[in-house]
Amino acid sequence: MARIAYILLCHKDPDAVIAQAERLTAAGDCMAIHFDGRAPKDAFQKIEAALAGNPNVTFARRRVKCGWGEWSLVEATLEATRAAVAAFRRATHFYLLSGDCMSIKSAEYAHNFLDSKDVDYIESFDFFESDWIKTGIKGERLTHRHFFNERKHKSLFYASLALQSRLGLTQQIPSDLQIMIGSQWWCLRRRTVEAVLSFCEERPDAMRFFRRTWIPDETFFQTVVRHVVPGVEIETRTLTLLMFTDYGMPVTFYNDHFDLLLTQDSLFARKISPEATDLKARLGRIYAETGVHFPISGEAESLYRFLAGRGRIGRRYAARFWEEAGHEQPRELLIVVCKKWHVAKRLMARIKQVTGAPGIDYLFNEEDTELPHLGGIQSTLEKRTRHRRALIRMLFDYHGKDRLAICLDPSMIDLMQDLQSDRSTVRMLEIECDMTDDYLAGHAMRVGLAGASTPKDVIGRLIPAIRYDILHESGRLRQAGFPHLERIRQSADPEENAGPLARFLSISHEEAREITSMPHLFTD
Repeated sequence: MARIAYILLCHKDPDAVIAQAERLTAAGDCMAIHFDGRAPKDAFQKIEAALAGNPNVTFARRRVKCGWGEWSLVEATLEATRAAVAAFRRATHFYLLSGDCMSIKSAEYAHNFLDSKDVDYIESFDFFESDWIKTGIKGERLTHRHFFNERKHKSLFYASLALQSRLGLTQQIPSDLQIMIGSQWWCLRRRTVEAVLSFCEERPDAMRFFRRTWIPDETFFQTVVRHVVPGVEIETRTLTLLMFTDYGMPVTFYNDHFDLLLTQDSLFARKISPEATDLKARLGRIYAETGVHFPISGEAESLYRFLAGRGRIGRRYAARFWEEAGHEQPRELLIVVCKKWHVAKRLMARIKQVTGAPGIDYLFNEEDTELPHLGGIQSTLEKRTRHRRALIRMLFDYHGKDRLAICLDPSMIDLMQDLQSDRSTVRMLEIECDMTDDYLAGHAMRVGLAGASTPKDVIGRLIPAIRYDILHESGRLRQAGFPHLERIRQSADPEENAGPLARFLSISHEEAREITSMPHLFTD
């Protein structure tokens, strides 16, 4: 059975480090700790004294002073790894953690998971071919020598790069190494770790090269493991759940993320808030339990963005020069607003038959909405949304009509307001549908907030949030002050709905009554 030696990199909160070490070693695993050399000596002594009697804990022989983006982080990892290899002869796997990580599965689950496949888990993508690096310098990370830390001495960092480029001073990448990149956090088998440590002893040229690179914790192990292990024995992923905000900062998990974390296909999560004491306590208890079933759904990122973004999303749209002039002749834009897209599409089909106006389904919501060729502006949702006024004008021109009907999701209130401010007359019809729990559960799965394996109790707690979100969107629509807003309701009879529809379409009450009486209009 797998026995894990945890490699813990930490620099603060000695009480949390002690608790983490005791929790993870209580299940029979072991740990090697590197406590940052820049941290207070008394904090390290407190950890050392508290764990002195634990035979499953050891310490790196040397405390390295670590700096973000520097070789020192790799050096600290190697120090702790060497200590673990020497102290724990029975360890089969070595798992790199930070002090901000917490287990989100039981030890039993983790051991069975590692026993199920004889592979190493480490992100390892080609440095030059992949798009893993999203911002900042790329090739210069490797080809230039880095003497200054960008965070501490930004001007010197970039002045040094500029000088080296001007003088043509570059360092050569070792010819036998394919440089790889990926997350810092890995889980490696014992023979892989031993091969990496042997590489460090046998390849001083490679060690000199990596020491002078920038952010080597994202390239050193990722490259060396790929060099010493066949590719078929590498699973290119991390077992630690990492998520990032729109600003590129790591997502911090709090007490209310417990259910979300347990259903993810990971063994640990980073970062856990220091204040999330209840979350830590609950996750700590689970690590020691046996016989726990963990249904994996893996919807963390989409669910997090939904829950974190509700009520906090704002977008800025700049006017384009062709949007300022407006339309040369009076035109009427009819907008059907409905959360149940299939209902709006059924109504749209009848509107086109009755009025003869061109109608287009969710053109700002669905990528594959059928649109005429308009020079490329219609090709992606991003382009359509960015140039929405121009797109509407071009659709009017293409069809040669003074009326155009479209469908929109009620969440797109900002887009509706922007179209309202243009020179077309905008008429809007909200379709208010009944939302059953079964429909909302299906909706959660369709939009990626839940998966087939998401526990029913988790979905049950999610449904009220989705229902409230839909009601909130409808409330915003009513409060926006649109001058020509009508509403039909599933709970109303066809006669009652005919009046608002007649006003929306400028048709007779009888024609509207014929449309609202159509069978299965609201059927799911």
